[in-house]
Amino acid sequence: MAGNWVLITGASTGIGRACAAYLARRNWRVIAAMRNVADGQALREEGVGSIELVQLDVTDAAGIAGMAGRVAEITGESGLRGLVNNAGISVVGPVEFVPLEQWRRQFEVNFFGQIAVTQAMLPLMRKQIQSGGFGSGRIVMMSSISGRVAAPIMGPYAASKFAMEAMSDALRLEVMAQGIRVCLIEPGAIDTPIWKKGETEASSLFAADSPAIELYGKTLKAIEDGARKSAAGAIPADRVAEVVEKCLTRRRPRTRYLIGRDAKIGGFAKAVLPDRVLDYGMARAFGIPRR
Repeated sequence: MAGNWVLITGASTGIGRACAAYLARRNWRVIAAMRNVADGQALREEGVGSIELVQLDVTDAAGIAGMAGRVAEITGESGLRGLVNNAGISVVGPVEFVPLEQWRRQFEVNFFGQIAVTQAMLPLMRKQIQSGGFGSGRIVMMSSISGRVAAPIMGPYAASKFAMEAMSDALRLEVMAQGIRVCLIEPGAIDTPIWKKGETEASSLFAADSPAIELYGKTLKAIEDGARKSAAGAIPADRVAEVVEKCLTRRRPRTRYLIGRDAKIGGFAKAVLPDRVLDYGMARAFGIPRR
């Protein structure tokens, strides 16, 4: 695997960390990018394999440029084989009451940040192809079942993932002739800290006397209850890491991978059910009365 460098963003916790450790154990040469490099020291100290740490805030243009230079130094003549765009956050709340600055924050991280990192890494991936042959460049976009099915209160997060999927579809066609493959990963509930973060944020969004609680309180409560249930049944993040490696190594990987029973059920329902029927089922699940 000499020269098989892969860059993973958001690698300090959750899916990103699991991917970094898993791929390193599988003899990949991993560049783990994160906002605070100190958070990744434990990952290196585990001795799972070859891991380089780089600092990266995907919303910082200057930081991305600096990181690109550092990745070029690390990879040298071999270039970059794989890019896993995993960094992300979850902003939740009713569309009516989520402040615009929070909508923008959601998209800066989950959408524009992914574009910026991809733009910076593509030249290094083409360098790898020149030495590795056709089809050796891989971009993995960490989406979600929320990139197919938008639940109430999850609008900002789902919108960012829908946008990522559209961008990835366009990118997949654009770079195909250059020998680069693009895969979308669409997990359901995965055992990561994002569930706890989302639950905490949802429960403290609004004061008890806020109009948002009067109008959407039952739905907010249903989402929090659903998050707790999902967290209890979440599958290990290593399951995602296994699929990421498939995207990086298979000659013809799928364009999309649904991971987890809940994601597969949601994807199937979205594909076969009319919108009104799906709306009815989701409304019942989240305690939304129909009028």
